[in-house]
Amino acid sequence: MYPNIQAYDRGVMFSPDGRLFQVEYAKEAVKKGATTIGMLAEDSVIFVAHKDINAPLAIPSSLQKVFRVDSYIGATYSGMASDGLRIINMMRNKTQTHRMIYDETQSVETVARDISEEMQMATQYGGLRPYAISLLIGGIDTKPRLFEVDPGAAFLGYRADAIGVGKKAAEETLIKEYKDDIKIGDAISLAVGIIAKLSDKKLVSDNVEIATIDKKSGYATFTMDQISKYL
Repeated sequence: MYPNIQAYDRGVMFSPDGRLFQVEYAKEAVKKGATTIGMLAEDSVIFVAHKDINAPLAIPSSLQKVFRVDSYIGATYSGMASDGLRIINMMRNKTQTHRMIYDETQSVETVARDISEEMQMATQYGGLRPYAISLLIGGIDTKPRLFEVDPGAAFLGYRADAIGVGKKAAEETLIKEYKDDIKIGDAISLAVGIIAKLSDKKLVSDNVEIATIDKKSGYATFTMDQISKYL
């Protein structure tokens, strides 16, 4: 150990053993967020998010976890809601600016890279704190793509991935059951089944969000009736 550990705990500076404590704390905040799963499936991308609402009088529809970013790009977050909404709005602004200039959907990897660069700034300067969220960014450009961006601003492509409190357990199931040629319906059923096992509450259409992105219709959000068929 080294003396005065708190000196490295007050801002984004490296400790003598190469750690950024504020980034580690942000990752712990993400682990408290509700589980969200993303998958590539049958020339599509699917998102299934759990809305873990503990307030009895809260209106579930007022909480959104999966967002349309552009016609063929969607995103979801786990962690601090205010941070998630800010980053989602930032993504929307960037993709709309790209569309106005080039009249096309920005590539999914470019969107993920741009956001990771924005989040990296918060790990580098004094007076800022890292964003307490992880993101799943998915969409279709030349093919379906899915990326995770973590609080440390690292991003990586996945075929299937999970973020939030159930990340480790969800990934273990995905490793066993996910297949490259999985159909959309099977992928949604797999994701819903994983979240149901991880949740201590019964899943209902009010506390689950499902969205898909495919080549024909682009981004689409499921209605409550559509969601209920998978519960």
